[in-house]
This record gives sequence, structure tokens and C-alpha cells, in this order.
Amino acid sequence: MQKNGLLKKIKSSHIVFFAIAVVLFWIKTYVAYQMVFKLGIDDNLQKFLLAINPISSALLFLGLALLSKKHTKKIMIMINFLLSFLLYANIVYYRFFNDFITVPVMLQAKANAGDLGSSAANLMSVTDIFYFTDTIILIVLALTVFKKTVSNKRKTYQIVLLLALTVFLFNLGLAEKDRPQLLSRSFDRNYLVKYLGAYNFTIFDIIQNIEATSQRAMAGSSDITTVENYRNANYAAPNSAYFGKAKGMNVIYVSMESFQNFMIDYKMPDGQEVTPFLNSLAHDGSTFYFDNFYHQTGQGKTSDAEFLMENSLYPLSSGAVFINKDQNTYQAAPAILDQQGYTTAVFHGNYKTFWNRNVMYKQLGYDQFFDASYYDMSKGNIKNYGMKDKPYFQESMPMLEGLKQPFYTKFITLSNHFPFEMDPGDTNFPTGNYGDSIVNNYFQSAHYMDEALKQFFDALKADGLYDKSIIILYGDHYGLSENHNAAMAKVLGVPTITPVINAKLQQVPLFIHVPGVSGGVQHQIGGEVDVRPTLLHLLGIDTKNYLEFGSDLLSPQHRNWALFRNGDYVSSQVTQVNGKCYETNTGNLMTNQSACKPINNQVVNELDMSDKTVNEDLLRFYTPEGFKPINPNDYQYLGPKGKTNLKQVQTTGE
Repeated sequence: MQKNGLLKKIKSSHIVFFAIAVVLFWIKTYVAYQMVFKLGIDDNLQKFLLAINPISSALLFLGLALLSKKHTKKIMIMINFLLSFLLYANIVYYRFFNDFITVPVMLQAKANAGDLGSSAANLMSVTDIFYFTDTIILIVLALTVFKKTVSNKRKTYQIVLLLALTVFLFNLGLAEKDRPQLLSRSFDRNYLVKYLGAYNFTIFDIIQNIEATSQRAMAGSSDITTVENYRNANYAAPNSAYFGKAKGMNVIYVSMESFQNFMIDYKMPDGQEVTPFLNSLAHDGSTFYFDNFYHQTGQGKTSDAEFLMENSLYPLSSGAVFINKDQNTYQAAPAILDQQGYTTAVFHGNYKTFWNRNVMYKQLGYDQFFDASYYDMSKGNIKNYGMKDKPYFQESMPMLEGLKQPFYTKFITLSNHFPFEMDPGDTNFPTGNYGDSIVNNYFQSAHYMDEALKQFFDALKADGLYDKSIIILYGDHYGLSENHNAAMAKVLGVPTITPVINAKLQQVPLFIHVPGVSGGVQHQIGGEVDVRPTLLHLLGIDTKNYLEFGSDLLSPQHRNWALFRNGDYVSSQVTQVNGKCYETNTGNLMTNQSACKPINNQVVNELDMSDKTVNEDLLRFYTPEGFKPINPNDYQYLGPKGKTNLKQVQTTGE
């Protein structure tokens, strides 16, 4: 009788149901940490923290259901499902980006709805149902074993809340001991998740975004002084041998989607070059090819690369400037050159609202935006995120030829995008054979893009634009994340992908062709933030009065390091990855870990200065000499059937 009474008491207890929910949720989360996320666990303390950090979240969030007297189980199951969905969303996102979802990323997904589905589907698996098994178990238990439960006492929730706070503060204390200034100085979300957990990170991210929103309101004109002083101290004067060599020439940017530098000169096992055209540019002697150049993008990927190239400011640590800071004041390259008599235009084979470009391009000062409405978007012409590269370049040429010269233009390719599958007939080039379908497809997709670029260059030469234009081709960001490192070791012919090799896989190619100027392979280290001052100096525009963080790649004063958005960096001597210091040439862990501190201090300071500039919209308080602030309302992208914007009418007389 006593046993039956005890069993009956257990079955009627919400707190027992709650305890089961917490344990199941903890097990599932810990498995995800171990199986999916590569968090760089180094010692027993970090292992312990990883094990306990889901507990405070489970106690806090699931414990909220204990506030209800009548619907405790339903609310608990609902909370469990929402937390499971958040975990699974992070898992899918991490499989490609090696990063965690933030609040701004959620806003980006909303803004880009309908364009992200195919990529997400390729990252899902039937076995992923595991991440919702605890929810299913709880539903079954609620309908059977715990069908009849009595009401809670409010004191139960108070005890659970106190326990949750105790566990969290204990967790945070140990984390701060192992990683001082974790919350104030960490640019890397991996650290935050490793020490505090995915759910606590989400709370922290929400707080950060609220704080960032308030920063702009609190900023004043005096705040720009610190940034201005930093910029003046780090300005790299132009190289007299190249300054103004391209004065008055057209500018043509080409963003090469997801293209990494290891593909240059890479040959398949049968001897075929993957990118023969780009290889020829790298070695023709009349094009600058930078083989030690790094992408510096964050969660905004292609849009971040655009922002870096045209503003010489770093992207946000969380989310994308194109979505979250689209009303800021900027002094971008299109606006600068517009005031030098240039016509400015973007060509993009997707619709203008994708990544909020129709709003952001006005802030940057683009006269024209040729989006998907100008192209033949029939089924055979589109793939992944928009138009295939070959028809895209072919249809772009008449529009480019119609622009008044000199012009500043940007072309955004799309075909070489995850999952890199090609339609039958697009190319006869073989896929790879490295045990990973994504990596295998990458070679075929990159070859297709290479063929499209050759087609574009041939067209430029045929109509005479090639000899009148600076042409800049750049890889916008990585295509193959760390999740594919096992196959990438086979691709590169190395036993394993070490931290330094992985850092070097963040290299993307940069080509700058200047008519009449000898080029050649350039080995200096640089990043996307460095391109704008390099271009403007070639055009004869000194950037000393502009607030930017790049360093002219051709300047004798160009620095010898490039940072990543997470706060790591690569230099000629040392490389910092996940906070650890390695020798760049050998890849060996440095005995003297303090060897990375001098440049690390510069990296932290530079990211702080750039973040301050962007988050607080400080450029509204600063106008460079000779620059007239633009009015975004002067620009209207109405499509081929609408009227061109007023500014364009005044420029071209159309």
C-alpha cells in the first residue's frame, strides 16, 4: 500500500514531471554540443562548464511553467519545444556557417524569406528528429503516466528560480576565471556558447542588441574624436609609383561568390585546371594578384563583403549592417566617386529586396540598381539565389554599355553558392571525389564561374571597355566551412586541417587589373577592408580625410596583418586562432603565448573603433573635406518600366 501511495504521489507531481523534462533536455543539449558544435574544449574545467551550462537554462525556462497551476504540463511542453527549435535552428545554421544564430540573423531570415529554403533543406537530416525526442517523450508522459496531476505551490517556482540563478552564477564565475572579460571583450560567439551555453548566449545577444540600439541615441559629436585620432595614427600614405595611375578610368567590381583562394592553380587528378581563366590572370604580369588576402565577413557574408569593400569599415559582430544599420550615414566609395563625376550602378541577378539592398544601396549612394526585374528570370536561367552567371553577364553587357562613363559598377555573381550543385548541361567539368558531396560539387561550380568570368572579360574587350577600366575581382567569403575539413584535408593533401591551415583557408583571391600598369603576384597580407583605400589611391583620391580602417595594399606603410571578425588574426610571423598563438610558417603552437599580444591589442582596438563608428552612427557627426553628404531620398530604384531616379536623369539627360 505504501508503494502504491508513493507511486501515485509521484504520478501526480508536477515537480517530478519537471525534473524529467530538465534531465531529458540537458542530455539532448549536451549531445548536440559534443556531436555538432566544434567549441574547442581544451581542459577539464571547460568540459565541466560545457556539461553544466544547459542546466541553468533548463531550470529557468522550463521552471516558468510552474507558475501556472492548471496548465503546467502544456506550458512546459510548449517551452521545451521552443527551446528545442532554437537549438535545432542553431544546429542547421552551424552546419554551414560554423556560427550561432543571433537576433539580427533572425531579422535577416525574415527579410530574405523565400530565398533561403533550398540551402537550409540541404543541411537537414532525417536523424535530426533526435533533437525533438524529449518533446515527444514529454507529450507521451503527460497523456499517460502524468495524466492526473495536482496544482503547484508558488513556492516551488521560487525554489527552482533560486536554484537556476545559483547554477548560472556558479557557471559564470568559473567561466570568468578561465576567460577573463568574457562578456565585455569576446568577439567570438564560440567562446560564449562554450562557457555559458547556447540558450544563455541567446539572452546575452538580446541584451547586446538592446544596448546597441540605445548607443546611437546616446552618441554625440565628441565621440568621433577618438576614432579620428586612431585613424590619423594608422593612416598609410599612397605609393607614389601608383597614385593616380588610373585617374578617370571606369571601375568594375566583380564579387565571386564563395570563392576561396586554394582553387587558384588547383588541378584535378586528371590534370585539368579548375579555374584556367583566373589562373591566367594570376600569372599574366599585367594584373595584381594578391595571394595572401583574407575575407573578413561576419554573419552578413556577401553583404558584409560589399560593406567592407566600399566603406573600409568592419561588419557587425552580430547580424548584418545591410539589415540592422541601413539608416546610418556612410561615406562609401560610390558616393565619393559620384561626386567626382562617376555614374554608379550595381548589377545583381536577384530581386532588390534581397538582403535589403534596395534600402542600403541608397545609403551608399548608388545611382542605379539593375536587379532581377531587368533580367530574364525564366526557369533555365536561375539557380540557388538567383540568375546563373553566364546569362547574367550576357544580359548585363547592354546595360553596362548604356551607362555614361566614367562609371563605378559592381557585379554580384551567384552560381557558386552552397550546395554548389549544377544543372545538367551547364558544364561538362567533373565533380571531385573526396568523400563529401558538397566539396565534390564545389570544383564543378567554381569551374562554371570561371567560364562565365572569361565570357565577361571577352565581352569587355570586344566593346573597348577593358582598356578603359580598373577591374577588381574578389572572393567574397569562404564557401566550404570547417564542417568539411575531413574532405579538405584530402583536397590539400595534408594529414589534417590544423588551426593555421584553417585560418589560411579563409584566404580569398583579389585581382586588380589596371590598364597600362604592370602587376604580378603580391604576397603582402591584406583583407577586404584594405581594398577601398587601394582603389581610391589608384584613382588619385587621397583617403587621409576619410574615417576608414583599411590600409592601402600597395603602400610602403601597409601593415603586415589582417584580422577576422571574431578577433583572431593572421600576420607574417604569428597567427591567432581561437585565442591561441601559432607560428605562421610552421603552424606550431608558440611556446611563448604572449607573442600574439601586441597585434591582438591592435586588433581589439580596431574592432572596438569600427564597432563604435557603426553602432553609434558616428559618421553623421563627421564630413570629410570636399565631400557632400548624400540624401538617400534622391535615389529611387523603380525597375525597367519605371522612371530612373532624379539624380540619374540629371547626370545622363535621360
